Amino acid sequence: MNDRAGRRRARRLAIGTAVVLALAGMNGPWLYRFGTEKYHQYQINKPEYKAENGKWEIVDFPEKYRQNTIHAALLRTGKVLLVAGSGNNQDNFDAKKFDTRIWDPVKGTIKKVPTPSDLFCTGHTQLANGNLLIAGGTKRYEKLKGDVTKAGGLMIVHNENPDQPITLPAGTKFTGKENGRTFVSKDPVVVERATKVFDKQTGKFLRNDPGLGRIYVEAQKSGAKYETGTQDNYRIQGLTGTDARNTYGIAQKLALDKKDFQGIRDAFEFDPVAEKYIKVDPMKEARWYPTLTTLSDGKILSVSGLDDIGQLVPGKNEVFDPKTKKWTYLPKVRQFPTYPALFLMQNGKVFYSGSNAGYGPDNVGRVPGIWDVDTNKFTKIPGLSDANAMETSGTVLLPPAQDEKYMVIGGGGVGESKLSSNRTRLVDMKADSPKFVDGPTLEKGTRYPQASILPDDSVLVSGGSEDYRGRGDSNILQARLYHPDTNTFESVADPLVGRNYHSGSLLLPDGRVMFFGSDSLYGDKANTKPGVFEQRIEIYTPPYLYRDSRPSLSGGPQTIARGASGTFTSPQASVIKKVRLIRPSASTHVTDVDQRSIELKFTVSGDKVKVTVPENKNLVQSGWYMLFVDDDQGTPSKAQWVRVP
Repeated sequence: MNDRAGRRRARRLAIGTAVVLALAGMNGPWLYRFGTEKYHQYQINKPEYKAENGKWEIVDFPEKYRQNTIHAALLRTGKVLLVAGSGNNQDNFDAKKFDTRIWDPVKGTIKKVPTPSDLFCTGHTQLANGNLLIAGGTKRYEKLKGDVTKAGGLMIVHNENPDQPITLPAGTKFTGKENGRTFVSKDPVVVERATKVFDKQTGKFLRNDPGLGRIYVEAQKSGAKYETGTQDNYRIQGLTGTDARNTYGIAQKLALDKKDFQGIRDAFEFDPVAEKYIKVDPMKEARWYPTLTTLSDGKILSVSGLDDIGQLVPGKNEVFDPKTKKWTYLPKVRQFPTYPALFLMQNGKVFYSGSNAGYGPDNVGRVPGIWDVDTNKFTKIPGLSDANAMETSGTVLLPPAQDEKYMVIGGGGVGESKLSSNRTRLVDMKADSPKFVDGPTLEKGTRYPQASILPDDSVLVSGGSEDYRGRGDSNILQARLYHPDTNTFESVADPLVGRNYHSGSLLLPDGRVMFFGSDSLYGDKANTKPGVFEQRIEIYTPPYLYRDSRPSLSGGPQTIARGASGTFTSPQASVIKKVRLIRPSASTHVTDVDQRSIELKFTVSGDKVKVTVPENKNLVQSGWYMLFVDDDQGTPSKAQWVRVP
């Protein structure tokens, strides 16, 4: 434990002991009548306690504005976008009731926003123009094995015609040559034309490699007798002539097994000034649980997700060009589990920590490493502890971002595993041969930990649960501040609300941290009562905001180019010790690849603070940032919004 944490712990214990002795001295029995909860409230509201531990408070949203918030992003207006979509609620989905709210944490106002698609389990990232790019979402809810009444599954449609593609409408019927059973497609599908293959030496034609299309099909009638047990070729009804000869289906087992969620291709930009969604071209692939990450050229990489037939997208990644609003495939494939944690590095490559939020085989794309997107080369990084417990772990780029050190926090086993990890793992990407080493441990194995970078360079780590989706009443009501300079955790005040699956956190411009969501599978320790989605928003006010004073910052330019400087006014300029440029968060499913805190060099003259933005475009991506200054006590100012073009 570092000296600072040790002193604070000693003061906390002293404060608590003094209170107990004082109350007991007044009237011993009265202390017990006072009640545990009242005493706890008395203690945590003492000024001395808040100055050491901070304070948690629940935001009182009027009932008509409450929703099952799955996604949250801080907008450049200082407001928070809260997105539920259908909110993991089948009834909402069936009724096409999709929710979005905008909350102003300063004024306390809440506004409903029309939501164009089911943006439940979408992907999102901040764009250079200040808009939020949102892509993917839900086409169909999962069906558990007992709820599936019609046998169905994946049909691969083959087109052996090298001259033209073929389009099959929704409702196309496929009849098995061996089993004789007929299955019907749920959506249209375009099957590309076949590719002619020639001998490289002689130029002689060898064969046609058929074009392939993927489509979900199901039996015409309900019942187990319509299941198939093995692979079969399927004749497509309604085709004649060469189309009938060249086009056919192949399917493996079509059964009453569980059917996973299906994704959508829809993409939007959310305009924080107009406060509305703007439709852009859809992705090439439907995606549910995708990650969006900004690349070196400013384009947005979209990776992984479940597709429109509920299958893991087979490594077909794509990029969005903010200028043309168009998507294009990357030339080579690379597969990851859903919601992979992908971060742009200062050399333009992408770091994959191994953190992810769910779906995908346990042996595909789960090893951490450095991905050169241009060449598709992937360099593995060794040393990861609890490598089998990376699902539902969190990853954060530690402040300052220039150091390029990452922390991976907690995690659990694949799927509904009971396995959880209490490890933190650190990796220095500037080392000659990067490798993971263990950091300080958590008190408990922790799935779904939330991690938010604070302006004083600490990282608030809070919440999570010991078991999958909080099973067995396993939510962890603990919070810690991680100090990168000493590699230690410091206990702070405990949160009031448990947070597990479908929860998140983000830093606000005033230095507080907002927490949202939580979707427990069960509502009791015995796992007999269904869980209820946590709609309450909670705010943590760190200890640094309970000091006697804080620096202020005003004036200055709203735009500062990379390599350029801007001058701001602060009456406390003489005691400014740090300047940080923090990218606003876009958080969901333990995934927030946007947040980063960049150190700015600065000079002081009188009440003027001149700050300089680094030149590296991969370190400082184009977009809007919060500019904070910290005084000699580590107390941050309120943020000034600055755009880096």
